[in-house]
Amino acid sequence: MALANILVHLDSRPRTAARLGLSLRIAERCGARLTGMFAERAEAHVVGTVATWPSERYVAARDKAQAAFAAATAPLKDRAAFIDVNRGSDHEIVRRATEIARAFDLVVLGQAQDDVPVPAKLPDEVIAESGRPVLVVPYVGTYADVGARPLFAWHGERGAARAAFDALPLVTNGCEALIVEVGHKGDQRYEFSDLLVANLARHKVDARYHHVVVEDISVSDALLSAISDHSADLMAIGAFDAGWRFLFGHGSGTPQILAHMTAPVLFSH
Repeated sequence: MALANILVHLDSRPRTAARLGLSLRIAERCGARLTGMFAERAEAHVVGTVATWPSERYVAARDKAQAAFAAATAPLKDRAAFIDVNRGSDHEIVRRATEIARAFDLVVLGQAQDDVPVPAKLPDEVIAESGRPVLVVPYVGTYADVGARPLFAWHGERGAARAAFDALPLVTNGCEALIVEVGHKGDQRYEFSDLLVANLARHKVDARYHHVVVEDISVSDALLSAISDHSADLMAIGAFDAGWRFLFGHGSGTPQILAHMTAPVLFSH
């Protein structure tokens, strides 16, 4: 499916520019509409016992983000829009942002940071509950584009298949892709890997399949190592899949990747 509507999360911190720039590049490449969603944690303005929302501080932060978004997306002309989540608490931001995300083809979020006024669980919840593919951009590094050297994290669960094919609109024709299946000693490799490679080839993806056996390191560490070895500019992975809970340790794989990612990661659930 071609991407027609992309949602990118905005806040008032400088790192917003990195994911906005990447989202803009993807929108230009796909001919998609780009919507900026402003959402950050804030307190209401309180005088005595009377609380006023939104506070002047929140409005100033929102207006600054909206102006930056408008300037960056000027080349899109009528294919850009802005949404204010207009909530200040963690719970309400996450709930409302997740509901908004369900209306889009792709959601672009930033990796959680301790010093940014955004709910730490925003990526986890949107990935788990929105039903949409979510591209998470690391809080360090520069990513002008994605898709020239993708890595597909493969395993025997539906999420891996969804992620691999959700990523297709993001990859470039003739890209050099790596399919990595990580398992423990005695695990069987995916029996139909040749069919997977052949299908990707029909989508103009030049992919090779690699089965990795780990003993002393975690599956997530093996995948992060593979990103480095392949010089991957994108990893596509199934999120919160039941089949990897044992390997990762009771479903901790997605949080591990979210915490230690070194390239943009597309999560599908």
